[in-house]
Amino acid sequence: MPNSPAASIPGPEISASEKSEKTAQWVRADRDRLMHPNLPDSRTERTVMVEGRGCHVRDSSGRKYLDAAAVLGVMQVGHGRSEIVEAATAQMSSLECFHIWETMSNDKAIELAVRVTGLAPPGLERAYFTSGGAEGNEIALRMARYFHYRREQPERTWILSRKTAYHGIGYGSGSVSGLPVYHQGFGPVMPDVHHLTAPDPYHAEAYGGEDVTEFCLRELRETIERIGPERIAAMIGEPVMSVGGAVIPPPDYWPRVAELLRSHGILLIFDEVVTGYGRTGRWFAAEHFGVTPDIMVTAKGITSGYVPHGAVLVSDEVAATVTGSTGFPIGFTYTGHPTACAVALANLDIIEGENLLENAVKTGGYLADRLAPLRDLPAVGDVRQIGLMLGVELVADKTARTQLPTGAAPVVQALREDEGIIVRGNPRSLLINPPLVLDRGAADELADGLFSVLERVGTDGRVRP
Repeated sequence: MPNSPAASIPGPEISASEKSEKTAQWVRADRDRLMHPNLPDSRTERTVMVEGRGCHVRDSSGRKYLDAAAVLGVMQVGHGRSEIVEAATAQMSSLECFHIWETMSNDKAIELAVRVTGLAPPGLERAYFTSGGAEGNEIALRMARYFHYRREQPERTWILSRKTAYHGIGYGSGSVSGLPVYHQGFGPVMPDVHHLTAPDPYHAEAYGGEDVTEFCLRELRETIERIGPERIAAMIGEPVMSVGGAVIPPPDYWPRVAELLRSHGILLIFDEVVTGYGRTGRWFAAEHFGVTPDIMVTAKGITSGYVPHGAVLVSDEVAATVTGSTGFPIGFTYTGHPTACAVALANLDIIEGENLLENAVKTGGYLADRLAPLRDLPAVGDVRQIGLMLGVELVADKTARTQLPTGAAPVVQALREDEGIIVRGNPRSLLINPPLVLDRGAADELADGLFSVLERVGTDGRVRP
């Protein structure tokens, strides 16, 4: 049974008035000094988190919340794990920071490279460390283009991605993300990027009556022919689309995509920033589809977010080609950071030692069963689940499968304010990615809260009192 010490979060012994005054000070300073992503200037309310244990967090006023978003899909082993604190402390006491530039290295980077390549699908034998997912996708895109450059095919610059994909907010990673908000107003995006239709079995109406995989493969084939296979470097995709709402492709989609790409010498990049390290019930979501990409980007769950870190896993062929006689010329200050690597090793120990992959399957299946009746509610169109990655699609019309006019934002807010449950949302769906230590008690808390709010949601998107 996973260690989930979430039942009670100890709080500091201070009075209610002291809590209120301290919270007011933080909120004022936050408004005046801190810039938040996705926060309009007109919104002045704040929730200041100060503590976490297991699947729960507590704000500065003392209220406890179920963190059903695992922060931002990072917190595999839960909040407040002393083992990770001890690993970081021990490493900082010996060698807190060093690099792996040129011939220099450090012991923890070596140990973690051996560990993660041992967990990865066979064929991914080398690791390049980063500080996070977007940074990892930047490296993957550079590697893909550089791979072909080193093979004397510099004209292979095009990157294929998918509409509604999310790969980060860097220049390259934001350009291959298929969401307009990351392109509009930021000037020209990276050239030579084409976005394909993503496979979404729930929205069969988007494929003109054609089988979802057949439609996507035909489109991919036609795109390759139009651009020219000799000009395409790689295709990037999430095995299961996370920000899109736990969108699970048909089983034959990725095997057929991989086969087509390799027939043209086009590299396949898997973005497993969210899906890696047990989120889907396997170490990596690629295992569900029997596909090994040429490059696989991982982050988030590698350290459960205790410190920023990521690993780009690549084949020997890609590594040898981009390294060549002069070395791969791109490196970051924190590549192979020993404290981050020590934290990752401790985190992986917990995931393995507590059988959290098995828990993701069992508790994820239990939660999916609890949530299945949500489909009977007027504003719920679909419930999707793979491991402890779930999406609840919200609709204004069950037949037309149109999204709520308000998007998911009012529902996300009501869940947090009325039920003390934190989830993420996109315009179509609720995104549910709880820590992998979630037990049945917390799963019931989550399911009960979702029902309490969603049964009050109308097809106009409003949440009734």
